[in-house]
Formats: sequence, C-alpha cells, structure tokens
Amino acid sequence: MDDDTSQVHSTPLHSVSVAGAVIRDDGRMLVIKRRDNGNWEPPGGVLELDETPQEGVAREVLEETGIHVEVGQLTGVYKNMSRGIVALVFRCTPTGGEPLPTSESVAVQWITHHQVPERMSEVYAARLIDALDFNAPRVRSHDGVRLTSAQ
Repeated sequence: MDDDTSQVHSTPLHSVSVAGAVIRDDGRMLVIKRRDNGNWEPPGGVLELDETPQEGVAREVLEETGIHVEVGQLTGVYKNMSRGIVALVFRCTPTGGEPLPTSESVAVQWITHHQVPERMSEVYAARLIDALDFNAPRVRSHDGVRLTSAQ
C-alpha cells in the first residue's frame, strides 16, 4: 500500500478548465470582461468532477453570459505550463438568451475576429482565432501570457 500512496503523491496535479468559442452566423464572437481581473476572455471556467466537458462549457457560458449554446467541435487544448491548468476550448453556436453581465462578468459583448487581438492577451486571443479554423484541434502551451509552443 505504501507504493500506491507514494505513486499517487508523485503524480502531478492539473486543473481542467473549459471555454466556449461562441460564434454567431455573422462571425461575431462572444467575449466577457471578467469581474475578478478585468481581462477580456472567452467565457469559461473550471470543469466540475460530475460533468462532461460539453456540459461544463454549456454551463459556464450560460453562467457568465446569459447565452444558451449548442456545444460543437473541440478546437483547442491549451496548457498553462506555470500553473498546471489544461483548458479545452469548444466551438459553440448560440441558441438563445440575451448577453448580460453576471456575477462573474462586468461586460458581455459580440466582437469581430479583427477586434480579438486588440481586446485580449495572446493566450486568450489564440483560443478564439483557432476556433475559426475548421481543421483538427490546435494544441498549444503557454506561460500565462505568451504562447510557448504551437501545433
């Protein structure tokens, strides 16, 4: 039993988050200005233990924006190397609701792909820009601010 215990403790711990790249028919993308840090980002958050990644995306987008979505293709996997956070990003289609600030967001907006790099850091902008590419998902690493690798 000691071997099992030591193996568990030596296993690195990661946090899994999910985010939605919510894209309307006109190409505009849903973004939030986070209440906790003031950054513009795609809506998302920590995946709960009892939900699938798709359920988590739908829940997080609704909680942060008031928008209901249909969750589609996985468009990217992003690892924050300094914090051990793995983020799964899915392309989503809005199906209803009105964009409203919530307890987690001070602003919710639909922006064009040209506005994405102007509004957010490279790490979060990549998640939305990658979602516009209909090829296989991207796999990227970053340090929390800058991308450090790409596929």
